[in-house]
Amino acid sequence: MSSTSPSSWHTVAIDKTLQQLSSNKEAGLSSQQVSERLQQYGPNELEETGGRSPWSIFVDQFTNIMLLMLMGVAVISAFLDIRSNTFPKDAIAIFAIVILNGILGYFQEQSAEKALAALKNLASPLVRVVRDGKTSEIAAKELVPGDVMLLEAGVKIAADARLIETSNLQVRESALTGEALAVTKQADLELAEDASLGDRLNVIFQGTEVVQGRAKAIVTNTGMETELGKIAAMLQSVENEPTPLQQRMSQLGNVLVSGALTLVAIVVIGGMITFQNGGIGFDTSRFEDLLEVSLSMAVAVVPEGLAAVVTVTLALGTRRMVKRNALIRKLPAVETLGSVTTICSDKTGTLTQNKMVVQLVSTGDCTVAVAGDGYAPIGDFSDRLTSAKINNLEEYPELESLLIACAVCNDAVLQQEQQEWQILGDPTEGALLCVAGKAGIYKDKQSQLLPRTAEFPFSSERKRMSVICEVPGRSGNSGFPAAEGQQPNYLMLTKGSPELTLERCKGIIVGDRVQPLTQEMRDRILAENNNMASGGLRVLGFAYKLWENVPPEGSEETSEQDMIWLGLVSMLDAPRPEVREAVVKCRNAGIRVVMITGDHQLTAKAIAYDLGIAKEGDRVLTGQELEKLSQEELKQQVEQVSVYARVSPEHKLRIVQALQSWGKFVAMTGDGVNDAPALKQADIGIAMGITGTDVSKEASDMVLLDDNFATIVAAAEEGRVVYSNIRRFIKYILGSNIGEVLTIAAAPLMGLGGVPLTPLQILWMNLVTDGVPALALAVEPGEPNVMKRPPFSPRESIFARGLGSYMIRIGIIFAILTIAMMSWAYGYTHSPGHGDPDAWKTMVFTTLCLAQMGHAIAIRSNTQLTIELNPFTNVFVWAAVIVTTILQLMLIYVPPLRAFFGTHYLTGFELLVCFGFSALMFVWIEMEKLFLRFYKARK
Repeated sequence: MSSTSPSSWHTVAIDKTLQQLSSNKEAGLSSQQVSERLQQYGPNELEETGGRSPWSIFVDQFTNIMLLMLMGVAVISAFLDIRSNTFPKDAIAIFAIVILNGILGYFQEQSAEKALAALKNLASPLVRVVRDGKTSEIAAKELVPGDVMLLEAGVKIAADARLIETSNLQVRESALTGEALAVTKQADLELAEDASLGDRLNVIFQGTEVVQGRAKAIVTNTGMETELGKIAAMLQSVENEPTPLQQRMSQLGNVLVSGALTLVAIVVIGGMITFQNGGIGFDTSRFEDLLEVSLSMAVAVVPEGLAAVVTVTLALGTRRMVKRNALIRKLPAVETLGSVTTICSDKTGTLTQNKMVVQLVSTGDCTVAVAGDGYAPIGDFSDRLTSAKINNLEEYPELESLLIACAVCNDAVLQQEQQEWQILGDPTEGALLCVAGKAGIYKDKQSQLLPRTAEFPFSSERKRMSVICEVPGRSGNSGFPAAEGQQPNYLMLTKGSPELTLERCKGIIVGDRVQPLTQEMRDRILAENNNMASGGLRVLGFAYKLWENVPPEGSEETSEQDMIWLGLVSMLDAPRPEVREAVVKCRNAGIRVVMITGDHQLTAKAIAYDLGIAKEGDRVLTGQELEKLSQEELKQQVEQVSVYARVSPEHKLRIVQALQSWGKFVAMTGDGVNDAPALKQADIGIAMGITGTDVSKEASDMVLLDDNFATIVAAAEEGRVVYSNIRRFIKYILGSNIGEVLTIAAAPLMGLGGVPLTPLQILWMNLVTDGVPALALAVEPGEPNVMKRPPFSPRESIFARGLGSYMIRIGIIFAILTIAMMSWAYGYTHSPGHGDPDAWKTMVFTTLCLAQMGHAIAIRSNTQLTIELNPFTNVFVWAAVIVTTILQLMLIYVPPLRAFFGTHYLTGFELLVCFGFSALMFVWIEMEKLFLRFYKARK
């Protein structure tokens, strides 16, 4: 069997390939060989490594440090309640919250890995092969190395193979290599070892599709050894990194839990210390009371509603993004988008339209620029030199002749379906039909005027095709002038490689006359061709010849001589018109755009210059050059290179990894199978919704529903707004939590009897009076300059930019106000004549809850006073404040709720005192804003 590397079959001659694979091109493999090789290589399938089970994902939700602490609190609380013959409602409530958080996290994280399933679907279910000298159809998974496959147009290739025979074979490889055009394959080539995937013209790959022609090929690699299999292996090897939000939430949990345990230790130990007779002792009789205090403090520290609020905020962000044509597949990606510093974009179908569009037409007399987008036959012609619009084609007869040739020498069909123009056939020929249609020249009508009678099909050796049409009695006014005295009946129109077509011409049409083609004219045409090609354009040359009789079949070599040159037509997979503006917005937002494509270097450079991704003089790195670089050498270059051409899937992965090693936060856009590993490796993988393969969508975090690069900018903006709002409600929630903890800790230290807040009341505060207004803050609109500043570092602490100091400062103010009220209320409720000595606890509970309402109203802006804000920009905040206040009053004045939550009835005067103290929180925050405004004005 073979000693050739699985990736090197393009370097091996046909005979040697057959010899190494012990196969016969006529008879194929024998049944015995097939059986042995199935045992040796296994079925032609992509192997799937086992992922995490649903049970392990669910269990992992309860490894969160905050939930572990809550579970510990619940166990101790249940023990104390059962010991005192009390129903453990606090423990049950805590366990319910823990389980709900776990379920929420499970559904958020449980995203089945469908990428390999999508990859498997790319394989054709049935394949025609030659075995034992007979042609038969077999299941694709039964293919083995050495099998001889028979291919024709429309077949999806089921394994990697070396071509043995080809007849006008074209294969669409865009899903694998990223190249927009179908590739013309040739069996008799032997290529260099370092030829890129897109340049391996003598081999075919699993998952690609035959567009035109026929072929016979010998299977070289199956299953995981194919290029598609290598991508599957890369997908499995890419580890999922936690998002910035997940890292920040983890950091927040660690800080809160360690802070809570420290505070619990201080309260318990400090509360038991006694000073008697000049010595220090321990009063263990107070341990159980102090333990109850510590349990309440532990519950107060953990923001039980935070996970739910974050999830709902991300879900709301997802809904807003869908309205802007961005579908989020993984919830944390909403916020992660706001941290992106680099967008690595595929070219074909992402930055470009994935539609060939004619840009320039050059005849013997003029060069014409063509306007218009896509395949719609709508657009203007203008003289390239003067920019003057061409309204009447009769003034440019040689241009009209060239456009007729575009329509007639053509096998594609241009049609309109549901108000959208589509091409059936080769995209290049579709572009020619489109440019002719812009001049009012349509194939249907021209085919009636010039009916085709014969043709010389395109061949990769000649790089031309010709059609022979009948011109009965029309030679004088057909637009193709004849030589003097010639009475032609047939017209041959030829298109193909400009150099090879031009060398077979002896004349040129200028105006409505034929002139001899001088060497000076040849040089000028070739210079124009080189100029177009260097700009990344694909160029075709056109010529014609008149005949009295139909040239004989198979005489293309002799018949395609002494032709009349018509001109050049150049085309491009044109950029999407909205992308230029999107690139500018990215630059203003501090986001760098990098193009990574499997297409040719010249084409990539032209598109990059046009869109502003790169500028003249910038380096373009090719796949061959990249292959020779070590990962460290690549790392040193990625900061300077904005365009990568002719790259393979492995290269894309390496580029993303090199950028990430610099601390860049990378988004990768793509639509092909080749993009899937890099999409998964990137911090944000962005797939195309319309042209994207299933594989790319399943590997991505986000799908662009309109395939519009500009949608990424809108999504990044939404991500920044979401992150700002998450920071806003974290400040809101944790500021009050610190106030709760300090208030609970102060009660025993002040010698007050009992704990002011039960764990159940604290859960109510954290879930309802904190959670509902926090949700309302989550829909606060973004600031005007959100996309005019660089992204914040994805590795910044959750407490960065003043958030930590704000929480501590506001928490202390909360505590001071509440402790002052608590001290007064304890004395007031214990005074003679007061009916309920425990009412002070409900006053503390109510004051903390109502103070949060003022906090929610004030925190909407860090700089503007509440009276300066438009109340209707976020009516949800006002609704949340009103609803939460009503719910809080129901806990005091509705008997069943009062009994369940352990609250006490408050008189009107006591409630008024609660409202008065809680309003001071709002006043303090507004005064802070005035002070900061005054301080900045003084500076």
